[in-house]
Order: sequence, then structure tokens, then C-alpha cells
Amino acid sequence: MVTKEKKLEIIKKFGKGEKDSGTAEVQIAILTEHINGLTPHFSAHKKDHHSRTGLLKIVGKRRRLLDYLMKKDISRYRAVIEKLQIRK
Repeated sequence: MVTKEKKLEIIKKFGKGEKDSGTAEVQIAILTEHINGLTPHFSAHKKDHHSRTGLLKIVGKRRRLLDYLMKKDISRYRAVIEKLQIRK
């Protein structure tokens, strides 16, 4: 789970201001942090299919936000992908 402090740190890093939590970049960064926090759980709990379903929903939401950002502004999309190191 993403803590309140971590979320504020992400908003400062990716947002335009301290209260800017609505832009696509901030939302993608928060979802990425959440995904990175859940991923080690599945190496220890291989049969936790209920949580895996939630993870797949989060990944799909991030994918939709990335698609939206790619359609709107390709340079912002590339910057977010580079900062978060999503694509290799």
C-alpha cells in the first residue's frame, strides 16, 4: 500500500503543484508505486488469486492512463516512462 507520505512525495515529484493529484503523470506514478509494492507479495504467496485479480485491475488502469497520455502528448508520455522505468 502507498502511504500518505509516499503519495505526497510522488505528487511533488510528478505534479505541477503540491495539491496536483489529478494529472495523468501523478496517477500513473502512484499506480506504479502500488504495483511495485504488491509484486513481491506474489513471490511469497503464489496462490493468492484474489489479490492477483486486484493487481491486474491496477495494471489495466495504469495502461489506460498511459494510452490516454500517449494520445494527448507523446513527449509527456515518454518522459513518464523514462522516469518510472516502466518499459525496458
